[in-house]
Formats: sequence, C-alpha cells, structure tokens
Amino acid sequence: MTLDRFVRVKYREDNEKVNRLVEILRELGIDCARTIEEKVDLQFDALKNLQKNLKDDELFIKLVIANALVSYQLSGKGEDWWWEFSRHFSENPPRDIAEAYAQFLPNSKTNRRLVAGKLKRIERVEPFLESLSMDELRDYYFNGMERLRDDLAKVMNAKRSAKTIVFAVKMFGYAGRIAFSAFVPYPMAIEIPDDVRINAYTKHFTTEPPVSFWNRIAEKTEIPPLHIDSILWPVLGGKGEVLNRLKRHCPRAELVLELRGL
Repeated sequence: MTLDRFVRVKYREDNEKVNRLVEILRELGIDCARTIEEKVDLQFDALKNLQKNLKDDELFIKLVIANALVSYQLSGKGEDWWWEFSRHFSENPPRDIAEAYAQFLPNSKTNRRLVAGKLKRIERVEPFLESLSMDELRDYYFNGMERLRDDLAKVMNAKRSAKTIVFAVKMFGYAGRIAFSAFVPYPMAIEIPDDVRINAYTKHFTTEPPVSFWNRIAEKTEIPPLHIDSILWPVLGGKGEVLNRLKRHCPRAELVLELRGL
C-alpha cells in the first residue's frame, strides 16, 4: 500500500504570470465581462435576433437551452453556428423541438458532426423543457441558475461540471437577460466550460486541471468563472470581427488583449 492517495498533488505554476492574470481580471471586473457578452459576443446578437423574430419568450429560452446542449464538435465557428440557428428558427418556429432538430441538424452547415448523438440529446431533454412554465424559467434565471445546472445534469445523465451543461447555463443566462430585460450575474459555483481553448490557455499558467485553477482565480478576483470565460473568449477566439468589436465597445480592450501574451 502506497501513500500516494494521501499526498496532496503539487502542481507547477508560473507565479509571475498568475499574479498578472489576477491583477488584470480584478481591474476588468464583471462590468467588462458584461460588456463583452452584450456588445462583443456575436452569439448574443444571434439570440437577440431570434427573440425579436419568434415573439415567444418561453419557446425562445427553451430553444436556446436545447441548442447549447448540441453545441460541440462543430464544423464551423461557434458564432456562425449560433447565427445559423437564429436564422433557421426565426424563419421556422418549431411546434416540436425534437422534430424540428431532426430536420435542421442533418442539413446544418456549421454543425455536421455526430448528428445522430446530438438528436438523441435533444430527444432526452425535450420532455424536461416541455414541462417548464415561463414562471419556472423566470425563477431559474433570478433565483436558481445552479438548480438549472443540477436539473439539466440529472436529465442528461451528465456531471454538473460537464462542458455542455455549464455552457447551456451560460447561454440560458444570455437568453434570460434578453427575455427578462435584467442582468443577473452567473453564480460563483458554476464552473468554466473545460473546452480545448481553455485547456490550452490554462497550460500557460499551471499544470493544475483547468476547472479547479479557474475556480481559484474566480475566488481571488471575485469574478464568477462563466464571466471569466467571457473575458477570455475574444482573446482566444481570434475572429477579426470580434477583435474589432472589442476595440470599439470595450474601454479596457488593450488590457483584455494583454491576456493573450501571458
């Protein structure tokens, strides 16, 4: 019997880089994250377009949750995928979400991979979405984004920290902000989506697993992990239009861009 499991793992960390990361994020704060989310993120614009055209906030929010759950292994940029989703359902409001996706996904230009598995995910979540009233969606937004995460994880038989689960909560937050005309910060307890770009960027600072590292950074900066994800997104995404929008709308754009060089 070894003592390995009783010894706390010691991760390598570049303290100078981590300290500068914390300084920059503290200076930017949640206000900067909100600016990026609402003025820079093209996905937010796509949701505003869909909400305006659907004129049905309950359906709008449910579609956003469903779409987030199949937003992985894309064959195009995330922004392009969310605009394809927005345009399609603006023109084709669905009566049945699963049936609608059975027509939409096989013909998608930006989400062509693993279609059969994604359709099964939609079929799994649809009864849960159908059961929700607008009052319940409102309560999730104002009082219970953590509950929504937990309920989605249970329905999808997934971990609460699973990338698509926490991303679904993030996009639900966008949808709630648009539908209810109110900004509610993401809870500190909901973790950052552990995707390829976050994984690679985390290695600039530490050998610690990304989720636990960014949880620590969130505590030090008092910025919830999902909002940190928003600040990092234009830095890691590289889309020219996004960087132009960042410089146009964010007074601290140069500070955000400094994160690229850490």
